[in-house]
Amino acid sequence: MTAAAYACDPALSRGRRYPEPAAPTRSEFQRDRDRIVHSTAFRRLVYKTQVFLNHEGDLFRTRLTHSLEVAQLGRSIARTLQLNEDLVEAIALAHDLGHTPFGHAGQDALNQCLKAHNPQSAGFEHNLQSLRVVDTLEERYPAYNGLNLTFETREGILKHCSKRNARQIEAREPGGVARRFTSPASMEPRWLQPSLEAQLANLADEIAYNAHDIDDGVRSGLLTLEQLEEVALFSQFRRETGLAHPGLLGRRLLFETIRRMLSAQVYDVIEATRTALRAAAPADVEAVRQHPPLVCFTDQMAAQSASLKRFLLQNLYRHPQVAQTTQAAQQVVRDLFEAYMADPTQMPQAHIDRAAGIDMPHSAGAKPERVVADYIAGMTDRFAAREHERLKGRAAFPV
Repeated sequence: MTAAAYACDPALSRGRRYPEPAAPTRSEFQRDRDRIVHSTAFRRLVYKTQVFLNHEGDLFRTRLTHSLEVAQLGRSIARTLQLNEDLVEAIALAHDLGHTPFGHAGQDALNQCLKAHNPQSAGFEHNLQSLRVVDTLEERYPAYNGLNLTFETREGILKHCSKRNARQIEAREPGGVARRFTSPASMEPRWLQPSLEAQLANLADEIAYNAHDIDDGVRSGLLTLEQLEEVALFSQFRRETGLAHPGLLGRRLLFETIRRMLSAQVYDVIEATRTALRAAAPADVEAVRQHPPLVCFTDQMAAQSASLKRFLLQNLYRHPQVAQTTQAAQQVVRDLFEAYMADPTQMPQAHIDRAAGIDMPHSAGAKPERVVADYIAGMTDRFAAREHERLKGRAAFPV
């Protein structure tokens, strides 16, 4: 496939933090993708929560299966828009590497722990932690810490960042991946947006979790097809499915409705983005940065997607059963943080040394609370639960 002029070209990448010879058989973005897939953090995603905790069922999405679905959707759209598929895939596979155990519940608890321990702390941001994983915490290569990914992949991973954290990154890496978060738009318009590939991975994330959270919500029994009738984006395709397949019931009806809903969103993104690109006519990647987001839904689809998100928030994410496990998960994270801060020797030796400030790989500048946060953030659901039981002498969740 011939990439468009506005797509990222691996031959013109802004490079890696530590220069390396080019790979003989792979592009720079293919190499990034492969490093992510082989990383320890990527394997851990198989036991990290999306919505439902690991012990609640074998067929619910995890962070790993979610990331694979994001990558699939992203590649499909990228191919049609003549964007770089490998870069989209790399960003999609890496975007959740920094997520804590227990999903957003764990993230919120860890953020609260850091701020309670030190009111001056910048807290915990999972996008920033994903960048921290690939830049610092992965230990695979003799010459450097992290995975040494390209600028373009790292830029896509950091899709959100507080201004405070962005300034700290900018101080270490002037003109780098955090620049667009640090300056007023009027001062540096060329840094307003990341690449189209990064924009696409971000939107594919939204499309994927909206769809699969419907599936998991119905599978769990917390959502019903009747409830979903109030969601226009779902109900219209359920009606279409019923007309095309009279008498279809159960999971086949659900799967076909979601399939049609996904297809409609994909085609909508393709057409809306093509329209935006024709109007903006960016000559290259740097020109893309000077415009508002160009990978987008139509206004109608954006409104329908937002309505679906509101429905899921009220009826699934805030469901009493989910809230109950959320509270238990947050208590696990708080207990682990307190235990390790009180007695760092409960952590593995490498983390003990980092907390003590001993000159170890990637230890420079790491405060004890950040070391503890790194350790907890890297845990899977089941490891965190086992550690909690070891330290507290009781099971955190009912079996």
